[in-house]
Amino acid sequence: MSFNSVAYLVFLVLVVAAVRLLGHRGQNRLLLAASYFFYAWWDVRFLLLIVLSSVVDFFCALMIDRGRVTSRERWTCGLWAVGAACLCVAVDWSALAQAGPLALLDPGRWLSLPFGAAVTAAVTGSMLLGGVLARPGETLPEPRRRRAFAALSLVSNLGLLGAFKYFDFFVSSAEAAAASLGFEPSGLRLDVVLPVGISFYTFQTLSYTLDVYRGRMRATDRYLDLALYVAFFPQLVAGPIERAAHLLPEIQRPRRIDGDQVVRGLQLLLVGLFKKVAIADGVAVTVDAVYGSGASPSWLELVVATGLFALQIYCDFSGYSDIARGTAKLLGFDLMRNFDLPYFSRSPREFWRRWHVSLSTWLRDYLYVSLGGNRGGRGRTLRNLMLTMLLGGLWHGAAWNFVLWGAFHGAWLCGHRLLAERRPPSPGRGVAGELLAWGACMLAVGYGWLLFRAESLAQIASFSGILFGDFGDLSFDARLPRFPAVAGIPLLVALEVLEWTRGEARAIDRLAAPLRGLVHASLLFVLVLGTSNDPAEFIYFAF
Repeated sequence: MSFNSVAYLVFLVLVVAAVRLLGHRGQNRLLLAASYFFYAWWDVRFLLLIVLSSVVDFFCALMIDRGRVTSRERWTCGLWAVGAACLCVAVDWSALAQAGPLALLDPGRWLSLPFGAAVTAAVTGSMLLGGVLARPGETLPEPRRRRAFAALSLVSNLGLLGAFKYFDFFVSSAEAAAASLGFEPSGLRLDVVLPVGISFYTFQTLSYTLDVYRGRMRATDRYLDLALYVAFFPQLVAGPIERAAHLLPEIQRPRRIDGDQVVRGLQLLLVGLFKKVAIADGVAVTVDAVYGSGASPSWLELVVATGLFALQIYCDFSGYSDIARGTAKLLGFDLMRNFDLPYFSRSPREFWRRWHVSLSTWLRDYLYVSLGGNRGGRGRTLRNLMLTMLLGGLWHGAAWNFVLWGAFHGAWLCGHRLLAERRPPSPGRGVAGELLAWGACMLAVGYGWLLFRAESLAQIASFSGILFGDFGDLSFDARLPRFPAVAGIPLLVALEVLEWTRGEARAIDRLAAPLRGLVHASLLFVLVLGTSNDPAEFIYFAF
């Protein structure tokens, strides 16, 4: 179920209306059921992975925090995991829907055998083993116990992520390397579908366990609260990656939805849909015509397509985040701001403070700091920066272009840090200096997007050669952006310049009422025009 669909609009209206009729605990149960339904809309089988992540981290966090798990908590973990396996994998819902209600009398028509039975048996065995191992775990000295169960959480979550997202990538890379040496390795690939949003909810669940391990928060003894934190549908598929210390208290305490929240939520929904439907989908035709055709573009076509992709991915991803935040506000929650005018940045460090903030801060707090951060001298600091960005690039996808993109940004950050150390402090660069710094930063960001969007290493080599060595070809035969994007881009630029100059996220609300109404009407008008664009899936659903 995509945010830019009629199905989601109907779903959202029903959920918001139902939430207003229930008390706090009833709201949480409803939101958990709605979140599971929202995710199962894509593929109910992969809902099992979300439940398993929730169960593992609920168990591990309790063992880390207080060193024991009650009998009731063990049964809760086991029943949720086994029940999810039975309902999500053992039952073939598509076959059941086609066969009709009478098929319930014939289990052979709707049971997924033998795969579903094997998965259910494996989950059941794992839960029993976990219950058995909990007893000796309780007798371990506290430091060893905390490390052991933190490691169990890491291995479980990263193991699932690695198996579904990276196993085939590393196997195919090894096969290619072996083939180049004259060997003919046999294929050993899983060939599984990538579960939607697995990178996001894996990092979110890990942050909870790691924060408990570091003593930043206490573990919750309410499984439903943690399950809702992991699966909260507005940000489940593509973030922002919320910290438990922020979102879990909002789940645990009663929420009050006032008029300002509703207005702000609707405004964020409008802006997010405008970015996605009118602009991102409107410029996609030009980007795809250049990057997806397999032909060699002219220098001008490549520059225009890369610039439009920078706009596409920003509007697509920040649009998703705006819709997520708007949806959450209608339900009484406040999610973090994931994008803070990144294209106004004047350095790589500033860019990463403004772009995908939830991921960049996650990488900083749980990876860069764990590697040693800026402790240990210049060499180790640069190493830690590079490793963090390499792994951040790989997080985006199992392909070498993402690794190159991460390496490019890592090298850029390292180079900027070295220059900053050698350059004496100055009172200011002035307007001209700021413009030059901004221009240089945007050129570097733009080349990074070429690496990110390219479909192969061969295309990166070809396009880089065109970009840096074929300035004279100004022909342009690629498809032009759709009209809603052409109309929407100036409006978006005006809104972001207004926000930048006023230095506040709600700059629209500070306008006079007639002007504010005109802005909202213009956004809505261009959004309606944008419905003529070919709808596209959100880019970050692939990560």
